[in-house]
Amino acid sequence: MANGITRHIPNTITCLNLISGCIAAINAVQGNTSVAVLFILCGAVFDFLDGMTARMLHAYSNIGKELDSLADIITFGLSPALLCFNFLKYFDYCSPVATRFVPYIALLIAALSGVRLAKFNIDTRQTTSFLGLPVPANALFWCGICYKGVLGPTEWWIAVIYIVFIVAMSLLLVSEIPMFSLKFKNLSWKENKLRFIFLLISIILIAALGIGSLSYIIILYILLSLAQNLHKN
Repeated sequence: MANGITRHIPNTITCLNLISGCIAAINAVQGNTSVAVLFILCGAVFDFLDGMTARMLHAYSNIGKELDSLADIITFGLSPALLCFNFLKYFDYCSPVATRFVPYIALLIAALSGVRLAKFNIDTRQTTSFLGLPVPANALFWCGICYKGVLGPTEWWIAVIYIVFIVAMSLLLVSEIPMFSLKFKNLSWKENKLRFIFLLISIILIAALGIGSLSYIIILYILLSLAQNLHKN
């Protein structure tokens, strides 16, 4: 077990994730989409590092587990929900009432992200893979969608497409669909072929399309997970 200052390092990194999420949420509310996306990405880096650091230092704690979930609900639940809220405000709904209330559908992301994190904390089946879409993956999907704002038509039916995605992706969060993890036990090609393929394609997409590629990468992740499930069956 870690002692002294060492045992506090993972929780400190988790707090940096939480702070990043708070900054992202503030900027999402203010309409500073690119800044909000940047800090969600920073939160994702800290979320990766806190777990890795805890494993390296053997600095596990119940407080760390709960703190991680609290940070994640802000960074990957509330912040992308607020991004989508502002995104949906740009559309013409042909009705003042719809214009005012439709964007609130985006809060479904925050609500089901919370359910997803609560389920994960008590589910012993998700040690080497996931059941349902991880909340960071969902957040990255919406970062890719919202980063450049509304580029095409703003008719209400275009908004309906995004609303369908909001509902579908949110339901994926709490689904029982198995999805692979990016945790490597070794570097064997045979055991990690799917992970290597995913990472290679992701790097190519990021190099070609930048932050906007994140939505495509998460769709790829979902499709590869579904293909793996079909292969197993």
